[in-house]
Amino acid sequence: MATGRISKKSVDAHACPPGKGYEILWDAALSGFGVMALPSGTKSYVVQFKRHGRSRRVAIGLHGRLTPDEARSEAKKLLGAVEQGADPVAERREARAVRTFREVAEAFMAEHVKAKRKPRTYDTYRQLLDNHLLPAIGSKRIVDVAKADARRIHKEIEARGAANRAISLLSAVWGWAAGEDEVDGTANPARGIEKFPEKAKERFLTSEELGRLADALRQAETVGLPWDADEEGPKAKHLAKAGNRLTKIDPYAIAAIRLLVLTGARLQEILTLRWEFIDAERGLLNLPDSKTGRKSVYLSAAALQILTSLPPVKGSPFVIASVKGGRDGKPQPRTDLKRPWAAITRAAGLEGLRLHDLRHSFASVGAGASLGLPVVGALLGHKRSETTKRYAHLDADPLRRAVETISSTIVAAMDGGRTAEVVPLTKRS
Repeated sequence: MATGRISKKSVDAHACPPGKGYEILWDAALSGFGVMALPSGTKSYVVQFKRHGRSRRVAIGLHGRLTPDEARSEAKKLLGAVEQGADPVAERREARAVRTFREVAEAFMAEHVKAKRKPRTYDTYRQLLDNHLLPAIGSKRIVDVAKADARRIHKEIEARGAANRAISLLSAVWGWAAGEDEVDGTANPARGIEKFPEKAKERFLTSEELGRLADALRQAETVGLPWDADEEGPKAKHLAKAGNRLTKIDPYAIAAIRLLVLTGARLQEILTLRWEFIDAERGLLNLPDSKTGRKSVYLSAAALQILTSLPPVKGSPFVIASVKGGRDGKPQPRTDLKRPWAAITRAAGLEGLRLHDLRHSFASVGAGASLGLPVVGALLGHKRSETTKRYAHLDADPLRRAVETISSTIVAAMDGGRTAEVVPLTKRS
């Protein structure tokens, strides 16, 4: 066993003899402190001590990254901790057992999100993890993820909505890990991060716009919608005449859009609708699963007429069926309405209108007719009343009646008891 004063000179000269797996030079001044040389030429500082009668050895760091004096200082700290009853080997083994954020996040996705959330929620979380959270903190032990990391992530994501959702997801992962007793729930690094303000993407169709949409739908299913062509392209001479460039949209896409307008349902609720879910006698769509769970969609006479006049696709259980079917040949629902919707909104002069705006428009008509927010919320399938409050500003009639009643009473009191005449407001031309 080689011993000597560990210094830069002695460490540089220390080497592993041929045929041996390693060679340790032990420090003559500090018992238990040494430098290990490997056949590869790598040298690392070590500390050796006894714990419960067994000899233990712990690596401090590589020579070059640490000087002999820095390594000796670390060795003194470790040996001092051992004297106080600590076990550095057990502590390091326990530290290695702590999972990284990536490992915890993957477990969260597999054991919680995939099992208990909608597929679209899983896809959204997957995108946020892969694009933002894992590149930033995936390799860190989850207990080492700090508020500074959360602030940096939130600041560096350009899209404000994505930044807010990434922080919410970080908080959700931490909360799940706390439930698994892996972290302290009160130390959530996402807590207290102020979210960016976001403007709600809500658009309500006016009566005039609804009329234009209806005209475009009728044209699309009868004579067809015009399509643009490259008049200067190499195939321009083979193009149909301008008056004949019309494309009809299939009746199932038209029916889906009309149902969205008349029911306020979500797109996927209509696209995945099965014939067996329709209760024509009671005028209901009984959906066994939706974004908010089991749900009933109420059908007006107009909506029911659309459904009863739509012929089923042979062999398909879906109302808005995909004519092509799936790769395995089994019937599939239609996946989207992007192309027909783009053509219809272009023809109606409503470019930029989203299909989800039809749901907002349905709600806005109900709120504007003073049906009451609880009723509107029930029709939309909202689980929380707060969700429907976004339409409160459209419910103007009760407020108008209230302000007229209050002001009439005040005017009467100020005018010696005479009741003020309520003058109806006329609409300006």
